[in-house]
Amino acid sequence: MLEVKRYLTPPQVARRLGVSPEKIVAWVRSGELRAADLSAKRGGRPRFRIDPVDLELFLAGRAARPESAKARRRRKAAVEVVEYF
Repeated sequence: MLEVKRYLTPPQVARRLGVSPEKIVAWVRSGELRAADLSAKRGGRPRFRIDPVDLELFLAGRAARPESAKARRRRKAAVEVVEYF
């Protein structure tokens, strides 16, 4: 038996994440979030569909992580000025 996947539209994903649908489309266009364009004509109005697996991968990649401790910059040693005059 063939398993049918349930793909999500940008407005559905936006509701789940609490952002605007335009933000989802921007992530798709930038390549951050994978989606399929199911529009009838290439170059026409896009009809993006997002696989739930791709959404989970996107969210895992954007998970909050603790900041790494930045290396402190050492002060340069005071350079003595030698006068030649």
